[in-house]
Amino acid sequence: MPLSLSDPTWYPIASSEDLPFRHVYHGQLLGRELAVWRADDGNVNAWENRCLHRGVRLSIGINEGQELKCQYHGWRYANRSAGCTYIPAHPADAPARRIENRKYPVREAFGLVWSAANDDQRFAPFPGAEGHDWFALRPVPVNATPEDVLAGLSRLAPDDQSVEFIPGRAVTLGSARFFVQPVDAARSVIRGILPEKPADEIATLRYYNEQLTKLRDSLERAAAKKPAPEPLQPVFEKVSVELSTMPDIAVPRGNTFPVVVKRKWQSADGVIGFELADRDGKHLPTFQPGAHIDVHLPNGLVRQYSLTNGPGDLMRYTIGVKAESASKGGSKVLVETVREGDVLAISEPRNNFPLRRDATRTVLIAAGIGITPLLSMARFLDKSSLNYELHYFARASQTMAFSSELDVLHGRVDRHIGFTREAIKAKVAEVLGPYQFANHVYICGPGAMLEMVQATAAALGWPDDAVHFEYFQNDKVIDASSAFDVELARSALTLHVPAGRTILQTMREAGLTVPSSCEQGACGTCLTGVIEGEVDHQDVYLNKTEKASNTCMMTCVSRAKSGRLVLDI
Repeated sequence: MPLSLSDPTWYPIASSEDLPFRHVYHGQLLGRELAVWRADDGNVNAWENRCLHRGVRLSIGINEGQELKCQYHGWRYANRSAGCTYIPAHPADAPARRIENRKYPVREAFGLVWSAANDDQRFAPFPGAEGHDWFALRPVPVNATPEDVLAGLSRLAPDDQSVEFIPGRAVTLGSARFFVQPVDAARSVIRGILPEKPADEIATLRYYNEQLTKLRDSLERAAAKKPAPEPLQPVFEKVSVELSTMPDIAVPRGNTFPVVVKRKWQSADGVIGFELADRDGKHLPTFQPGAHIDVHLPNGLVRQYSLTNGPGDLMRYTIGVKAESASKGGSKVLVETVREGDVLAISEPRNNFPLRRDATRTVLIAAGIGITPLLSMARFLDKSSLNYELHYFARASQTMAFSSELDVLHGRVDRHIGFTREAIKAKVAEVLGPYQFANHVYICGPGAMLEMVQATAAALGWPDDAVHFEYFQNDKVIDASSAFDVELARSALTLHVPAGRTILQTMREAGLTVPSSCEQGACGTCLTGVIEGEVDHQDVYLNKTEKASNTCMMTCVSRAKSGRLVLDI
């Protein structure tokens, strides 16, 4: 059967021993080069062997345990999903969700790593595969067509021994199984396995190596006398410059997918942890540290929760939910009603609180449930062996969520318990110190805590672009008494926004599809450029410098001080 780039047959592409700790193996199959690597959680990845940025081989990249890092410009890709998690040229932006390398199906079994061109055929053991501790022989590359190599293998059997062909270009000779890996139209690799580990490994390996080397030499002499077949020509999809550089943080509010509550537990007094997983056991979409998801609750409410996961941890999302006595029905439903096994709808991860990984010093300051996004950040920094310190403020030790997860971090983790407001302010000033170049601080917690840290940092000379924060909600009283006009420059529309209605609501009533999430001015999803007019900022997402620039606004809560605004929408 002639080779095809769409051949659904499963072939071995490596031995299990070719994937030691933190290594990247250069695999080949059907004219394609593959970057094959084992993550620290044991998962094996087989990806197209090129960085989406400049096409540099990922097989010379750095295996960081849960991410694969390109050595050229430092793009990072997540275990399992192959989604891009970080672009050093744009350290303050979360990469677009669509930047994802091409993945190939992969399985590890019988001492070998297997792959195929696509998922059209389910991976199945070969006859007689079960019940043995398979031992892989040394692979032998052959410059000959897979068909000729298979035929040559069958001639190795003695005259009194039957030859059994295994579906998928393989043959059984006695107790040994030999598989032909089609590297290209005229190149192959013979991969053999034995059902048990031999008593004398060296002698056994030497014996089979001598036999296969003789076969290789004869096959290559014969191949040299034949016309060379045309090599296979795989097609590579290019990534546009816009896609590779522009962040893509807007997710339409209605876009959801189902997950099952795999686990629910009390992480601390007043904090409940939830593990959410795909119903079919598949990995979930890529995320970056600081990301959150929308959770659609059974009572119709939508609430945002930060992911605590580390890099490449995509088999489930973990969130922490604070049990609020004054809850309007969000956390109350999750805490009191939702049970393990229930199905919820969630959005893809969105990141309005991205982590830079180019800082010389990273300070993480959390209070209460604000630990959730900062735990994710600490885990990412931990895996990349980057310098950071995490300071966690709480009223009592029993209210500190995810303590066991914090205990296994390798960076500096300081717990500050029972501090008064003034003591917290003094400790924050001590922790931050005067600003130094390439220092960054990330803050998450109650609004009063965030404002205090921002003011303290400003007094110590920290610039706004080095102080990053995320509010869980906007506690400000919104003044919606003004009325004004908005001109939508790219939509060629002029709308009147009456008192009591938001710009966001007015645009939707005019038939425009506008992304949003919290609709409280806290998440940044509805961020819109301002071309003309003076904005009445009522959000907690933008910092002081961004508000003073008057170049952007949150259409869910902010309004106009002038009679007219021109928006870039």
